Amino acid sequence: MAETAQQTASPNGSASEPPRESIDQVRDLLFGSQMRMVDARIKSLDERLKRETSALRSNFDRRLNELDEGIRHELVQHAGRLDSERAKRVEELKSLGAELRESLKSLDQRHRSFEQAAGLADAELRDHLLKQSAAFTTDLGKTSERISAELDRITNGLQADKLDVAALVTGLTDLAGRLGGAGTPAKRAPRT
Repeated sequence: MAETAQQTASPNGSASEPPRESIDQVRDLLFGSQMRMVDARIKSLDERLKRETSALRSNFDRRLNELDEGIRHELVQHAGRLDSERAKRVEELKSLGAELRESLKSLDQRHRSFEQAAGLADAELRDHLLKQSAAFTTDLGKTSERISAELDRITNGLQADKLDVAALVTGLTDLAGRLGGAGTPAKRAPRT
């Protein structure tokens, strides 16, 4: 220590800077073992930090890979479900389309059969109306002939009787009775 004190004092009495090597030696003597322990601790902490960082990184990579695999697996499952669902929907749509085509065919056949039945019913109704019309026409003709014959008979009778009022009334009453369906001639009033 005395050497260091002599080196620091200069001949003119002012303190000069001690040589650098000597300060490092003093520092090494005083704090060397503690510095080595601190350096050893820092190195061990650094190595430990590297190991733990490496372990964390590998754990992170492993978990990320597991997550990636899980997501891929789920995506594959979902894609499979979607494909099967899509195929099922396509089959259902095809089935529904076939059912609709069959229903349309059935409706078309029913429509045609209804048209045929309506046509037949119209034809039958026309035939029936024509027959009824013909029957009414013949009945009307017969009735007209009877009325004409009766009027001719009454007219002839009246001309022969010189217009007897009672005979005229009787004839017209008889005619009305026959037209009304009585069918039996009314008794004639005696001539006066």
